[in-house]
Amino acid sequence: MPSNNTGPTYQVVNPATGEVVETFDYVTDADLESTIAAAHQAYASWKDVPIEERAKVVTRVAELFVERADELAAICTEEMGKPLSESKGEAEFSGEIFRYFATEGPGLAADQPIKMFSGGTAVVQKLPVGPLLGIMPWNYPFYQIARFAAPNLMLGNTILLKHAESVPKSALAVEKIMVDAGVPTGAYANVFASHDQIETIIADPRIQGVSLTGSERAGAVVASIAGKNLKKCVLELGGSDPYVILDSEDLDESATTAWETRISNTGQACNSNKRMIVMDDIYDGFVAKLTEHAKGLKPGNPAEEGEGTFAPLSSRKAAETLAEQVADAVSKGATLHAGGVLSDGPAAYYSPAVLTGITKDMRAYSEELFGPVAVVYSVSSDEDALKLANDTTYGLGGAVFSTDAERARKLANRLEVGMSNVNSPAGEGAEVPFGGVKRSGFGRELGPLGMDEFVNKRLFYVAD
Repeated sequence: MPSNNTGPTYQVVNPATGEVVETFDYVTDADLESTIAAAHQAYASWKDVPIEERAKVVTRVAELFVERADELAAICTEEMGKPLSESKGEAEFSGEIFRYFATEGPGLAADQPIKMFSGGTAVVQKLPVGPLLGIMPWNYPFYQIARFAAPNLMLGNTILLKHAESVPKSALAVEKIMVDAGVPTGAYANVFASHDQIETIIADPRIQGVSLTGSERAGAVVASIAGKNLKKCVLELGGSDPYVILDSEDLDESATTAWETRISNTGQACNSNKRMIVMDDIYDGFVAKLTEHAKGLKPGNPAEEGEGTFAPLSSRKAAETLAEQVADAVSKGATLHAGGVLSDGPAAYYSPAVLTGITKDMRAYSEELFGPVAVVYSVSSDEDALKLANDTTYGLGGAVFSTDAERARKLANRLEVGMSNVNSPAGEGAEVPFGGVKRSGFGRELGPLGMDEFVNKRLFYVAD
């Protein structure tokens, strides 16, 4: 459909200050058409480049992420408020993801022989499908691109990347890496597209699939458009992951690990431990330890990371939404043990909080709290813990902790999630698949499964 967008739409707003730093225009419809055409043209040649040669280009992408980690970190911290050390770590991990697929990709994409009982030989070939659209979120502006782009570039697909409106400089920095690494013209392109233009891209017959990481609402819209146009889609949506602690030999260590996991990326991770479910005999001590961690923290500059400080959320709107969710819970009887203070605008600070006494009539029971709020529940049995853990529309990840590994394993095996962990907040690494079930989406990224989504699994049969 024609786009009537005018004026700047992609905007860098420093969440630590509320200052508008820079703005960028929407892509014009004419330029968007040229970009789609270039992706289609590039696919015609990129797919025929031997995968070992594509691997050399992807390896160079990996190297540039590491070489430019400091530069990338500064951009990320300015755009969405991530503490600088975490921003640098994200850039470096993105490099690891590209290197993993460059190294393992040829094997992962190799033909798979089929045992035949009627004569002849057969294999399943893993072939590219064509240009793809990636719609990426702001919370991990490099990592999210890496886990989508790395396997698909290795496969021979080409990519249009539509990033979140709040991280345009991150998007451009990644595009520059692709160009400098030798990714062919058109094989990877950033597009500052509007919502109407996203629909245009998905509907275009040259585009063969779309991957979105974002909200349930965005996922439903994109899936509807993709379905209407008979396009494959992968959705990584929200999460309200259970974090079950059945017992502990060191309560201080258990609480510290849980707290650090919860406030990583200022609580803005899809698979963060948003619901801590703790056995009643250690519950009071656990809450007390979390409260100690939360008390006395002050707003800080995420580019400096002073001790005893916390970073802003990604935007003022995000901070206000979180404050509303917590206020709703407190107004209905929940206990706020520490934190939970929204700063004066226009900055986006919300002090890390500890919240207990959540009941089903509160928004915090069913909604995802996308920020640094540790919600703790008390249970009296493993069955109660499991029932509460699975009482959610989400199904991304979950973790169970116990000094008895078999006890934890039994409970973790019954979690209705895409990623279940025992005695660890999460299995992490480029080789570990990521994705969920229920309203957390479908499809997988990273690891061997990351090269198994946008691929033509073609049967190739040769008769005797």
